[in-house]
Amino acid sequence: MVVSPVENQDGIAFVEGEYLPIGEAKIPILDWGFLRSDANQDTISVWKGIFFRLEDHLDRFERNVAKLRMICPYNRSQIRSIMRECVHRCGFSDAYIQIIATRGIPPSGVRDPRRCQNKFYAFCLPYVWIATAEQQQNGLKLIVSSIQRIPATSVDPTLKHYHWLDFEMALFEAYEQGGDTVVLVDQNACVTEGPGFNLFMVNSGAVITPKNGVLDGMTRQTLFELCSELNIPYEQKAIPVSQLIEADEIFLSSTAGGLLPVTSVNEHTIGKGVPGPISQRLRKQYWKNRESGWHGTPV
Repeated sequence: MVVSPVENQDGIAFVEGEYLPIGEAKIPILDWGFLRSDANQDTISVWKGIFFRLEDHLDRFERNVAKLRMICPYNRSQIRSIMRECVHRCGFSDAYIQIIATRGIPPSGVRDPRRCQNKFYAFCLPYVWIATAEQQQNGLKLIVSSIQRIPATSVDPTLKHYHWLDFEMALFEAYEQGGDTVVLVDQNACVTEGPGFNLFMVNSGAVITPKNGVLDGMTRQTLFELCSELNIPYEQKAIPVSQLIEADEIFLSSTAGGLLPVTSVNEHTIGKGVPGPISQRLRKQYWKNRESGWHGTPV
């Protein structure tokens, strides 16, 4: 008997009104969230027993549910309670929680999305890092993919959705080239974002991040605040690949790791080939503030 990796994973899920071990959680196979990637999600971290930017995440979740013309079967207060219960049942002080709204299932034979009964799911896992300890220390090897990001005119990048085939195929490409992760470009050959992260570069002491075609990530917003706190200039603008390769520093931002340094792009060494001073300064301040309960809500 083959055992699924999920069956051996710690965690709790909320499905159809019940709390279940993560390995026992299942969604209906006819749910359009599965069949059509017709879903919206938001991922919230817990550090030392404190939710980070909980209300901001819930604001975005509600905003995006409305954009997708869904009606979540649970209100904000109920979702907050479900999240707390998931964390309490897991017993994790550092956790990673995802809340999901799906289109659900229509009546048999019906293809009208207005006839679907929208669903809500949630799960909690131990805190997730998208980079190993060694990569966080020494920096990631980033590959700029030949695959173009899904155009913003087709799928709104400010939605937290599961349209990840462009990312997944680009990851295969990056791994085949010896990279750790990947960033995609838009139709103008400007960089956008990667699987689960926003991208930043530093040039002449200023922090720069793509303005268009990207998720307005919570950690991205947090880094803007940190730049202001530390008097580091920052701006949002288009970044051609040629400029990215010549950057003084590059780093990524994600709920799953905070700020993560990059030390090479397409085998081009960035800066001195080690995490740069501004990246290090922002990363240190990020975790210092997190430890102090900044933007925090106790579980």
